[in-house]
Amino acid sequence: MPRMDKKELLERIFNDDYESLKGKTLRMTRVRVPGKEVCLAHVINPTDESVYKNLGLHIGVHEGENHMGEAIGMVRFTPWECVVAAADVAMKAANVEIGFMDRFCGSLIVTGRLTDVETAVEKVVEFFRDDLGFRTCDVHKN
Repeated sequence: MPRMDKKELLERIFNDDYESLKGKTLRMTRVRVPGKEVCLAHVINPTDESVYKNLGLHIGVHEGENHMGEAIGMVRFTPWECVVAAADVAMKAANVEIGFMDRFCGSLIVTGRLTDVETAVEKVVEFFRDDLGFRTCDVHKN
């Protein structure tokens, strides 16, 4: 589908009112309407300590812990509140810890042994796809 220019977009949105609105200042607001999807599922096994520090995995309840050598699984959801259910699924699926969970942005980070993190992320994606009917992405591994 070819891209629309500004005039075509306004004509499509305002349809019959477009002629009467010509020349007037219009204010357009973009609103994000979350769908039911898992839009990121990624597992990494970093070797550089700065990755853990930049993700904040060494502060708060994790202060003093050393996550070096642990894998990190990242999953992103819409609607954002799904992260709570995802954390539950991940914790029950494998021996992982919650590194970060944001119910306002839909981000979940789990840490643990590589095989456990892979299992947890795969089970989360599977649950949301098969049980809840979400559109999901593939689990990427690096």
